[in-house]
Amino acid sequence: MNGLFITIEGPDGAGKTSILNELYPLLKEVAKTEIIQTREPGGIPIAEEIRAVILDPKNDRMDERTEALLYAAARRQHLVEKVLPALAKGKIVLCDRFVDSSLAYQGAGRRIGVTEIARLNEFATEGTTPDFTLYLDVDSDTGLRRIKK
Repeated sequence: MNGLFITIEGPDGAGKTSILNELYPLLKEVAKTEIIQTREPGGIPIAEEIRAVILDPKNDRMDERTEALLYAAARRQHLVEKVLPALAKGKIVLCDRFVDSSLAYQGAGRRIGVTEIARLNEFATEGTTPDFTLYLDVDSDTGLRRIKK
């Protein structure tokens, strides 16, 4: 990988997307290479379709392991179709969420286990890790208020 892979993580309502939307034009002004802004799950058509399935309220009875597998499948396809080719061309990739979100939400939140989710994502990513992760934190009241807007 010759490019730079930057992810942004944090709870819902922390401002990840807002920060990325502000960071993108700033980096574009000073970077000597193309910058790709993307998200997980999503970023490519297949992963956006998987995202729609995961987030569809009709699927509220989805088994937690099914959910974890879908996130990993979306991540894998996103990596091979968008992220890795961009990095190979020396581009900067800014990604809203990555493996850390799965460790928190599926590993801890859905109680599958952080180790199990780490193993699943190691398989899905073949060990691909960001060069840099920006973690945003927010108190729960502020996060909930932002989500409701």
